[in-house]
Amino acid sequence: MKKLLLLLCTCLALGQLIAQGPPPGSPGQNGHLYGKVVDSAGHGIARASVMILKISKEPTTGKPRETLLKGISSQNNGDFSAEDLPTGSPLKLSITSIGYSPLTQVITLTPQTSDKDLGDLKLTTATKLMQEVVVTASKPAMSLDMDKKVFNVAKDIVSAGGTGLDVLKNVPSVNVDIDGNITMRGASPQIMVDGKPTTLTLDEIPSDAIESIEVITNPSAKYDASGGGAGILNIVLKKNRKQGYNGSIRANADSHGATGLGAGLNFRENKINFSADLNYRTIRDWMSGSTERTTLDASPNTYIGEQELDTTRGYLMFERFGLDYFVSNRTTLSLTGFAMQHSAHSTSAISMNTDSLYPNGTVYQYGQEHIAAPHTFSGHGATVGMKHLFAKDKEEWTADISYFSGNATNSSLYVTNQYGDKAESVLLSKQLQRIQGSGNDQNIILQTDYTDPLTSKMILETGLRAAIQDRLNINNNYTYIPDSTAWLLIPSAASNYKSASEVYAAYATLSSSIGNFTYKVGLRAESSKYHGTLLNSGQSFGNQYPISLFPSLFFSQKLGGDQELQLSYTRRVNRPNFSQLVPYTDSSNKLNITRGNPALVPEFTQSIELSWLKNFPGRNTLMGSVYYKYTDHLITNYIIADTDYSTGATTLINTFINANSSSSVGAELTTQNTLTKWWDLSANVNVYHSEINAGNESGISQLALWSWFGKASTNFKLPSGFALQVSGMYQSKTNLPVNTNSNQPGPPSIMSQNASQGYIRPFYAVDLGLKKTLLNNKITLMLSYNDIFKSRIQDQYSYSEYFVQDNRRIRNPQLLRFNFTYNFGKVDASLFHRKNNNMASESD
Repeated sequence: MKKLLLLLCTCLALGQLIAQGPPPGSPGQNGHLYGKVVDSAGHGIARASVMILKISKEPTTGKPRETLLKGISSQNNGDFSAEDLPTGSPLKLSITSIGYSPLTQVITLTPQTSDKDLGDLKLTTATKLMQEVVVTASKPAMSLDMDKKVFNVAKDIVSAGGTGLDVLKNVPSVNVDIDGNITMRGASPQIMVDGKPTTLTLDEIPSDAIESIEVITNPSAKYDASGGGAGILNIVLKKNRKQGYNGSIRANADSHGATGLGAGLNFRENKINFSADLNYRTIRDWMSGSTERTTLDASPNTYIGEQELDTTRGYLMFERFGLDYFVSNRTTLSLTGFAMQHSAHSTSAISMNTDSLYPNGTVYQYGQEHIAAPHTFSGHGATVGMKHLFAKDKEEWTADISYFSGNATNSSLYVTNQYGDKAESVLLSKQLQRIQGSGNDQNIILQTDYTDPLTSKMILETGLRAAIQDRLNINNNYTYIPDSTAWLLIPSAASNYKSASEVYAAYATLSSSIGNFTYKVGLRAESSKYHGTLLNSGQSFGNQYPISLFPSLFFSQKLGGDQELQLSYTRRVNRPNFSQLVPYTDSSNKLNITRGNPALVPEFTQSIELSWLKNFPGRNTLMGSVYYKYTDHLITNYIIADTDYSTGATTLINTFINANSSSSVGAELTTQNTLTKWWDLSANVNVYHSEINAGNESGISQLALWSWFGKASTNFKLPSGFALQVSGMYQSKTNLPVNTNSNQPGPPSIMSQNASQGYIRPFYAVDLGLKKTLLNNKITLMLSYNDIFKSRIQDQYSYSEYFVQDNRRIRNPQLLRFNFTYNFGKVDASLFHRKNNNMASESD
């Protein structure tokens, strides 16, 4: 709390200093005029023509004469500034802008008042109105920059009506497996929503709420250092600041029986902008899988064949709202919030065949397991923020505080039946196990950032941040005692703990340019600690890092032919999540029992990347990158033979340890092409190679393997308001992921891959989408068909000193989804003449 109070006081002190603004200029012979061009509602007018003329007399006739001294345009927020003006002579200020009546003023500067702020100069709308203008331009599907790639997914057809995971399946550079685990360049990225960590999983965010995806492969010191070497995935939600009122109504249904409804409304008038959005959908999910395992660690060896069918039924409701108050032309206060409710009932039907491989024959057993697992999750959060723009171009200050909270419950019943030598012949035994749990997750983030253009080419960015997380988890494991017809709590198998983590950070970056050469250097300092306590035993675990430094270097050189070359270096951290730390044994999957390791420490990754960017005429872009990553104390999976506390038997358990190090090298190529006015194509190919240095630990090293994956998406604008989108991906043979580090709240659900060597066999998938617009784009109809060849299969081969295993799974293939959208509203046409305070772009 002392650190938190100190940070708050520092933020307030910084705010008071910055809010005072720059001191007035000293009197002198050089005059300075500045101000802001605004409309009748007080909003800044961009690109207004500002001319300053000197008024004098003709020497011979004595008639007035006007001489042009300065001709400039107002900035996006309406600001303008003119220097080196004469004092002691009358000056004429003339301001014009299309759609407004001209404004003129006569001003005389004196040596005592050579620096003059003209304040807000209001233009009135011209009496002759312009004819209605229909804007048909749209944002490009992808924009490439050296530090990030931005993918505009608001109009993505194949993911409409789905979730955030459906969106990411079609985003280049990103891999999504059938369990929803996300990787970039072979590692798990830091997931953010609107620039902040979130308690939500991506399948809890509707695709209709997402505006764009920012892929930041090598983040600078300005960004949170978490996420290891995989970088950051920032989910940007839709924002609407159109003048007047507007909204939409949405509905969808799919071939599995799921349905969805949504509605959004935005209202803006004068100083107030309000928006609200509601999404509701039912969940109809299924997964089919099979596993074949031969054990090698016991005599006799056994062969296990398992067939599994998982189904989930439930609903998800997601609500968002936003409120902006424009205090002045330069200061905006914002309040945003969300709430969501997720309730589902999952069932699993598993059949198991077991052969004991004796030398003179086999002993055959058959078993069935039925799992019923209702679970809920509710989350809510809010962010209060302030943004202040200064008169100096690009100088600004932002500050905000965010609060996120989530509550989870689960109740699972496991019924395991063992039969004789054939399916359901004679019931030999019946075992009942019940797990009941709940969890609470609370997060507070305080952040302030200040940008100061020291010169016309040099920019200083600084900021402070505090992230505080508290988590409570109750997870009790019971077994049924037939003799007493009672449920017996197994304390050693319970996972009841509380945990807390704190991260405090400060950063500074300095960027400048010398001709065509640009550099940006930065340093981030983070102090972090985490602590957890097992409530049953009182055992504590944790770690503390007083100060960790994370430098970043970016160098860029513009070349001829509209090309650019960039070299970057960063250092980042990946802290273990509490599911990986808590020594709780999750035995829900008998072939993949997992347990956390409280002795884990964070892993640190150093990354270097060389990128080349080429812009071709006609909105065609090509970007190539080569990269290298080195990680110390890699967090990886590991197999141990230990006691399963729920049964008391010795079994194989997947856990986590810190390996010595790992390294990876790769190359990536991304292209965006506008082939014709009606056809565009984007593609991405990533080739990479990684290896693990296990040190003295055996059984965790991976064989070095070159892998690659590619994605492509093409869009066709067809006659009569039709549009067609085709997306495809291919994943080559690749090593099993090191870990997923999902860091989700609530009861532990590690969902790791088997801690063994092995690979995932190649697979591909193709999605198709068709869109039709009606009534001047007021109505949109979309039809999508996902995984049309039923080929998005995770086919995994794994082996260790204990077993050899094949696992094959598929989830929701050949899904047909229909979407309907109706847009309504009235927009103030005068908005086309102005920009709103340099805020975020308006949604289409």
